[in-house]
Amino acid sequence: MSRRTIQVAELLSQVVSKIILTELADPRLSGIITITGAEISSDLHFAKIYFSVIGGQNDWEITKNVLNKAAGFIQRLVAQRMVLKTTPKLTFVPDHTVEQAQKIEKIMEAVDSKPQFDDE
Repeated sequence: MSRRTIQVAELLSQVVSKIILTELADPRLSGIITITGAEISSDLHFAKIYFSVIGGQNDWEITKNVLNKAAGFIQRLVAQRMVLKTTPKLTFVPDHTVEQAQKIEKIMEAVDSKPQFDDE
């Protein structure tokens, strides 16, 4: 990715995060939603917005569906807040990195807590 693409992606993730926090009032969004990043195409026409949710699998699915259905609304607000030739078409994608890291950490803690036996 070019430097400009990276900068636009970072700004886009901040703007989308603020929009979701302050202007998206959907009662189905029950968990805490965090925008973890954005990936934008080189022509700036498409963007994947990665999100994380505190909650169960059902919360992840509901959040993904709600965000993707609200993508047009969010995209219009992004167009008002960012100066770009074209506003990228947004797609919301779950980011399970934090969950996976927590699982690995629990496994490592379990391994560390097992008694060690010395061969004598």
